[in-house]
Amino acid sequence: MPQVSANDITIEYESFGETSNPVILLIMGLGMQLIAWPEQFCVELASRGYRVIRYDNRDTGFSTKFEDATTPSVASLIFRSMLRLPIRVPYTLRDMADDAAGLLDSLDVESAHIVGASMGGMIAQNLAAGHPRRVRSLTSVMSTSGHRSLPGADPLVTRHVFRTRPTGNDREAVIAHNMRTVELLGSPAYPVDADTRREMVSISFDRCYFPSGFSRHVAAIVKDGDRRSRLATITAPTLVIHGREDPLVPLAGGIDTANHIPGAQLEIIDGMGHNFPVELWPQIIGLITDHARQSE
Repeated sequence: MPQVSANDITIEYESFGETSNPVILLIMGLGMQLIAWPEQFCVELASRGYRVIRYDNRDTGFSTKFEDATTPSVASLIFRSMLRLPIRVPYTLRDMADDAAGLLDSLDVESAHIVGASMGGMIAQNLAAGHPRRVRSLTSVMSTSGHRSLPGADPLVTRHVFRTRPTGNDREAVIAHNMRTVELLGSPAYPVDADTRREMVSISFDRCYFPSGFSRHVAAIVKDGDRRSRLATITAPTLVIHGREDPLVPLAGGIDTANHIPGAQLEIIDGMGHNFPVELWPQIIGLITDHARQSE
């Protein structure tokens, strides 16, 4: 896959569709590589008349790694945040939003339809607030405003995702853990069978397993805090998509996001958790492309 230099880092990306078409830029979430946007999903999105670009965030996949940076433990980050103590981080979500803007610069793309999932939604929100001329439309999926009053993840999910992660690089241990993660975060109405879950997480591990990047992403999220005041400045036409059964970022986060972005449209999908089940691709792709066309 090609790479570009942008915002003083190297970014790995992949493009689908005709380069002359309007661009949809896909931003993935916490510790996830670009392949978390399934290739066929991107192909189908591009078939609607768009150039679709997916990329590795910093500290994931084949983009620049911050291996020399130190990061507090997740427990320490949450503790310091609760006590409102200073948090030092190697980079912020605003830096990651600048990465997205830099990628568009490097590809000579003046503006794009921005779609962010989970942490990617938080990055997309910062991009729309900080670089308004680069954003034709914003679609924030399974994300949140970051306000302290909002409910947190299901305790079982929190315990598994943040506290029981394997400490080594044992392939089978990591795959088993990540299979359980996919199961816990999945959509109740659209379960993913074990063979498919194993294939998904195995491909991800073999492409690039880099757990310290996950921890630095968590640090960036905690540091970013409440985005409500920034959301209020967003001028791009905005669509918020959220699953009613999301166990990691409860629906209240999506509702609060939509409530604080002027004119935002909210779409709640029944039976959807914190993933993109293939059964919902036609609905989600339709929502994204209809929103993009209405924004042109």
